[in-house]
Amino acid sequence: MSRDARGSPEGPKRGTAEAPADRKERLRLALPLAAELLRTRQAGLIAAGDIDDFVELNWLEWHGGSLRLTVTGSNVCSQLALARRG
Repeated sequence: MSRDARGSPEGPKRGTAEAPADRKERLRLALPLAAELLRTRQAGLIAAGDIDDFVELNWLEWHGGSLRLTVTGSNVCSQLALARRG
């Protein structure tokens, strides 16, 4: 998976036509990288549009002015990790 200059996986620019299923799959695949950036306190490297989309999907949430992974987001990351192993 390639990344843009800010460290986010490349995807269609906001405002372009993207099927909802394609958008969700792109975000699902990008979530582990976003979670790692949050863990290492590099949230500024996550594209703002992706943050909005992750929050809309309830995979990330704002908490006291900072972002954190939700239980749902953590489950999505776990599912991806299991799929990659087996």
